[in-house]
Amino acid sequence: MFDTDGNGVIDFNEFAGLWQYVCDWQDTFRSFDLDNSGTIDKNELKAALQTFGFNLSESFYGVLITKFDRSGRGDIRFDDFIQCCVVLQTLTNAFKQHDHNLNGWIRVSYEQFLTMVFNCKMK
Repeated sequence: MFDTDGNGVIDFNEFAGLWQYVCDWQDTFRSFDLDNSGTIDKNELKAALQTFGFNLSESFYGVLITKFDRSGRGDIRFDDFIQCCVVLQTLTNAFKQHDHNLNGWIRVSYEQFLTMVFNCKMK
């Protein structure tokens, strides 16, 4: 992702871009970690994702916590938060490619769905 010239090596300028990316994510994480616990709970995740424009059901926030909580404590750490946000945005972008009416509904076959998910490039 940060190897912009595609040579397989991250040079100093590319590393600077990576560092800025991580710092930006850290600032975002801290702004939603309201209790300064070092983790994001379900309510904090909901607030973050709503700020990013996602309007999801209460039960789906629980699904996200379950999926990205590697510690099993009911909250997610910084790296899990980044992964959750990136995966959600990537899948949303794939969905939007099929949502021609922009109404939040698509009709795809099972194989189209699998192709859509497996072809997602996590950025």
